[in-house]
Amino acid sequence: MAAATKNPNPVPSVWARQKREPDQPALSRDAIVREAVVMLDADGVEALSMRKLGARLNAGATSLYRHVATKDELMELAVDQVAAEIHVPPADAPDWRAAVTEAACSFRAVALRHPWLSSVLGQAGLAYLGPNLMSFIQRLAALFTAAGFAEPARALEPPLNYVIGVSTTEAAWLTTVARSGESEAGFIARLMPAAQQAAASYGLPADEYTAGTTDPTDPVELRDAKFRYGLDVVLDGLALRLPDTA
Repeated sequence: MAAATKNPNPVPSVWARQKREPDQPALSRDAIVREAVVMLDADGVEALSMRKLGARLNAGATSLYRHVATKDELMELAVDQVAAEIHVPPADAPDWRAAVTEAACSFRAVALRHPWLSSVLGQAGLAYLGPNLMSFIQRLAALFTAAGFAEPARALEPPLNYVIGVSTTEAAWLTTVARSGESEAGFIARLMPAAQQAAASYGLPADEYTAGTTDPTDPVELRDAKFRYGLDVVLDGLALRLPDTA
């Protein structure tokens, strides 16, 4: 008869087991989210996984799940963390349009620093319940309240939706440029002949199709100008909704 396997823990009690050191004592939810944002900025949403994140933190998946139950929760936390970077002027700012413009430009800057942000805002579950994003919305609404809009919560939606939409497209474009390994100006210069040829093959006027994009000398200034023009159009429309105080 084979000898019975020796039980390494003969006394079935937690108190009889050898005490183990705490698992990853320095690991916290904040540390997990900070590292997730670094990974998202570098490689995008598709490249982020709990397994890869755990490897970066020298922690097992079990350790991560003690703090964050799912990847969806992790994305909500990441969105809220970067939302803290958005600046909104105080509600008593003397010019509501200038203040909203400043907030919109800050949102765009954050979205371009974190190219994944705009694309996941509508997919990150209940991200809008996060304290930083909720604070941003409330501070933005305060600007419209101070300006005299009857429905400030509705008034903030057009500029916010515009900024999110433009930032999503712009971030995707800059990601494509980055992957090319070229400067933005160089990438545009190489792309334009192909774009004009494609437009011509579709029966579109190539010159009109590429108007405003054929000079690659300062693409950053061009993108800034386009963004501000569209934002001004949105704010022009909103201004018509203000009560006549004359």
